[in-house]
Amino acid sequence: MAQLAISKARLFLIAAAVVLLSIALRLFLPPSVSSSAQLSTSDEAIERGEYLVIAGGCISCHRGEEDEESFVGGLALETDFGTFFAPNITPDMETGIGSWQAEDFLLALKHGRTPGGSFYYPAFPFRAYAGLSDQDVVDIGSYLMSLDPIANSVPAAQTPPWLNRWAMAGWNLMADISEVEYEAFDDDLVERGAYLARNLGHCSECHTPRNSLGILDARREFAGATLGEDVIEAIDAAAMEEWTAFDLDLFLLLGLKPDGDFAGGDMNDVIEHNTSKISDEDRAALAAFFTRHNASNDAQ
Repeated sequence: MAQLAISKARLFLIAAAVVLLSIALRLFLPPSVSSSAQLSTSDEAIERGEYLVIAGGCISCHRGEEDEESFVGGLALETDFGTFFAPNITPDMETGIGSWQAEDFLLALKHGRTPGGSFYYPAFPFRAYAGLSDQDVVDIGSYLMSLDPIANSVPAAQTPPWLNRWAMAGWNLMADISEVEYEAFDDDLVERGAYLARNLGHCSECHTPRNSLGILDARREFAGATLGEDVIEAIDAAAMEEWTAFDLDLFLLLGLKPDGDFAGGDMNDVIEHNTSKISDEDRAALAAFFTRHNASNDAQ
């Protein structure tokens, strides 16, 4: 009997070790991405990538403090968890992304992993970008690699001692658990708007509240939030009850609200650099999504 008890204990320990090893591999091993993806130098891919970078709002964070037209980085994002600095995403070999391949863009944008296998902090909205198509990610990379390389060293993130990049493995696991499955739309225009709002444009990153760990509360999507000392307006059903699709379209183009007031603060910057420059069709898609989304929420 004693021998049987020892055997059972060993089996339990082996099983526990296998489970722990499986969890560790899932948390820390770089995810698999397409090895066949290739960056392109074609005019078509670069033009498409440029549009996606505009629609994604990349310049709002990655522009330089003095050079607002380039992607040299350096702007500081103050949060409850420290100060994070947007990196240089020009193809400079020393201080930028000059050595990146298509796989590196896929790992970064869709999985939040560095080329070396470490983790990005979620100040970089990779959890929203996770929903991007591989082709969109590769086109973004193709455009960025077509830019002039500019040397600009960016400071490292300033975080408390307990918060390091490897701690993001556990954070990502908890964020995975907190995710919800959003409804699918049978209307192509609304579906495009959802893709722009939830993924490429990552509207939730600012407009959705977070819990004490900084994880988005997906069940309160677009319900408003705080970022440092800034209060970010809600854009959910209750907040936008009086808005029509036309109102939303005009707001994204000019920043004009239905009451005649204009957008201010960071939203004014987003409109100037991003939403006013996307196509009429994509503005209409965003307007259709928020109108349909809000109507759907009202019915629940």
